[in-house]
Amino acid sequence: MPRVLVVDDEAAIRRALRDILEFEKYEVVEATNGTECLVKLKQGKFDLIILDIKMPQMDGLDALDRISLLVPETPVVMISGHADIETAVETVKKGAFDFISKPLDLNRLLITLRNALDKSTLIGEKKALQKKVRSKKTPKMVGESASLKEIQATIERVAPTDARILITGPNGTGKELVARWVHHQSSRSDKPLVEVNCAAIPAELIESELFGHEKGAFTGATQQRVGKFEQANGGTLFLDEIGDMSLKAQAKVLRALQEHKITRVGGNKDLTVDVRVLAATNKDLRQEITAGRFREDLYHRLSVILVSVPALNERREDIPLLIDHFNKQICREYGVSAKKWAPDAIEALQGLNWTGNIRELRNVVERLLILSEDTVGLDAVERFVLPSSAAPGEQALQALLQRFDDLSALQTYVADAFKKSRIADTV
Repeated sequence: MPRVLVVDDEAAIRRALRDILEFEKYEVVEATNGTECLVKLKQGKFDLIILDIKMPQMDGLDALDRISLLVPETPVVMISGHADIETAVETVKKGAFDFISKPLDLNRLLITLRNALDKSTLIGEKKALQKKVRSKKTPKMVGESASLKEIQATIERVAPTDARILITGPNGTGKELVARWVHHQSSRSDKPLVEVNCAAIPAELIESELFGHEKGAFTGATQQRVGKFEQANGGTLFLDEIGDMSLKAQAKVLRALQEHKITRVGGNKDLTVDVRVLAATNKDLRQEITAGRFREDLYHRLSVILVSVPALNERREDIPLLIDHFNKQICREYGVSAKKWAPDAIEALQGLNWTGNIRELRNVVERLLILSEDTVGLDAVERFVLPSSAAPGEQALQALLQRFDDLSALQTYVADAFKKSRIADTV
């Protein structure tokens, strides 16, 4: 049974609408003004709202603005006995489904309500399908380690909110993947996700990149440019490597977060933006603050939620799963069947020191897939990976360590070798 909220300051109108709608099998709830309407909306869900324009305390137009923010998917049918064409047009521009003048035409009212419900149903079905598609395409970090499960639990709790998140961790660990994961799990997932690498943009251009500029703002500004904040309006802005941003740009980002307003370079007009900001860094921002290279107030604005992505060496148990994931992904990209991997090859890769983290592991997997036959074996790892994983001296040391059970045995071997070399020198 569809649930309708009837908002009108005239008791006779509310009573008449209740009688008509209940006869048509609608469930009806009444409100006497815009303020009471908003209270009712917070208390329960409605499929339709019938909203009068002229009311005390808060009129219908003001209420419509707030309804659009509170429950944007709920259709609103405006009614009034004192409105003109301009008012009707204004209500539709503000998001109303339709406008009906008093005295109400019963047939038109019922047809309008049915059409509004049909549209609402279609929107709901569309969102359900989009959510189903997103659930299949949502980027997720691969692995079953405890640290990864903790990150996943945090994202599932925080993503539906608008809380800002600061993602920390070494290069190559997948910080940008965490940001995409948050965006796809959020209510903004149907809006843009705009990514900015602050380290890749020169300091003199970062403000223009983020906030845009007006024509003639500086040499070379031949036309107006929309910045990343405006591009991400309604969606998510991901500021990667924010620790490399200049102090001047940091001040402007802080203002944007505090006031939800930006000003283009060379402009004097404030632009309102609705953006959720996610940030990432491989630096210790606390140390950067102490060194005077990062604003402490901006740090506290960004770090409502902290997510620390561990290095690959700290989650070695995930390496077999990552190898399997990259194996399928890369072979699919090349249009070939996924290759088999020998257990000892995977074990050997688990034991390496991954200074480049997941990015390095993917490169190694791709190299092995290209250079190996049907099965990737230990011989391929020793031939194509180990020489590039350590310097010659490090390789020799690793080989020595594998030959001895403990450090004392290795020390004895080295001492004997040193004595022999001294004797050889004197001969």
